[in-house]
Amino acid sequence: MAGISFDVLRVGKTYRLTNFGEQYDFKIESIRADGNFWVKDIHTLEKFLLLDTLKFGRGDDFKLEDLPAADN
Repeated sequence: MAGISFDVLRVGKTYRLTNFGEQYDFKIESIRADGNFWVKDIHTLEKFLLLDTLKFGRGDDFKLEDLPAADN
């Protein structure tokens, strides 16, 4: 596992999550009381819970990283 931790995610910032060959570029919309995050895909504008992307576990390619500020 490489990249950043879920503990450093901040509302309004954009990130990229790679897991099992899928890649998600998203912006944090809000943080729920249970520690999950409402996020918005920056390409499709679809909103979803971040932990739904991990419901099948973490793959060998799991990586969470910041996207450059120019993408915000």
